[in-house]
Parts: sequence; C-alpha cells; structure tokens
Amino acid sequence: MWRERVSAILRTDSHERGAAAMEAAVRGGIRIVEFTLTTPGALELIARFARSGDTIVGAGTVLQQEEARAAVEAGARFLVSPVVDEAVIEQAGRLGVAVIPGAHTPTEMLRAHRAGAPLVKLFPAPAGGPAYLRACLGPLPFLRIVPTNGVDETNLGAWLDAGAWGVGLVTSLFDPEDVRAGRLDRIEERARRLKSIAMSVERGEPPRAD
Repeated sequence: MWRERVSAILRTDSHERGAAAMEAAVRGGIRIVEFTLTTPGALELIARFARSGDTIVGAGTVLQQEEARAAVEAGARFLVSPVVDEAVIEQAGRLGVAVIPGAHTPTEMLRAHRAGAPLVKLFPAPAGGPAYLRACLGPLPFLRIVPTNGVDETNLGAWLDAGAWGVGLVTSLFDPEDVRAGRLDRIEERARRLKSIAMSVERGEPPRAD
C-alpha cells in the first residue's frame, strides 16, 4: 500500500458491470483492488481478479469470521471492515492475510492496532479532512492509516501529505452513473489521473512500525 499509494474499492449492484468497471481501473494503473461483499457475486469477482496475477485483491465489508474465510478461500489477500471487530482481526491472523478494520476516533484506531491490525481504515470521512489525520498521527505516529470515504482528486495529495499510508478510492473513481452506463473510458482515465496525483507526492521510505 505504501508503494502503490491507492486502492480501488468497488461497491455496485451488478456483477458484470462491476467486473468491467474494475478492469477499467486496472487498465488505468490501479494494482490494489477491493470488492465489497455486498456486491453480487463478490467472491467470484475476487477469484477472477486473483487468478489474473496482475492485482492484489481484497474483500471489503467483512463483518463475520465465516465471510473472512470464504473471501480468503476465493483468493483475497486482505480483508477490510467498516468497524473494529477483534474476532475478524483474529480470524485474518489465523488465515494469514492482512486486515484493515474501520475506525474513526484515535481510541478506535489504537484499539485496532493493539488487536493486531497492520493498517487502519479511516471511516467515515472526518469533518477536518487531512488536518484530522495529521492531528491523530501527532501522538500516534506508529499508526498506518488509510482514508477511504471522502478521498477525491481535490484532496488526495493533501491526505498523503498529512501522513496517510495510502488511500482508498470509491465514488471518486467509480462514479455510479459511469458504472451503470458502462462508460469505462471515463473510469480508466480517472484511475490514471488519480494514480498520477498520488505518485506525484514526494515521500521517502515507510516509517518503521511500533
């Protein structure tokens, strides 16, 4: 995540449109992709993209241990949840994959870190934006925080400058109207543009973990 800087997060109501949209994002240069389990046929999509070998594939909206196991069996290499659930974090450890639980407050972030989560998803978007992230990292510099909700072209660079380990791209990449209409060229171009913005931010080697 530190190297690639961005991940594509897809939540849609159509299996085929979802596959086409994610393929467009990959053509645009995205290498870390996430299918939420609320997407129809999400496990099949995970398996399909895992077989290609071109991407690191994860499962999102993982709320149960059984969902975690099914996702990993399908080929997921990381699991994402909107909440901190120690049982899911422990299950990810047993399965040998990374887990990124969702947290909003510093207390929740530290709880996730101490439970064994290598990364923490900042969710939902804080009112303070990148300034909020910077404030959290002040006393907790060892946290590896990945904002998702609220990241777009206008603030992506600012999030990385504030110390984000990486960012997740949702509707700023997969505009719902473009996905529904099959405007894949727009998604591909948006992916290319967002990846370019992310890679233009100067930063050195990743900070050491606590």
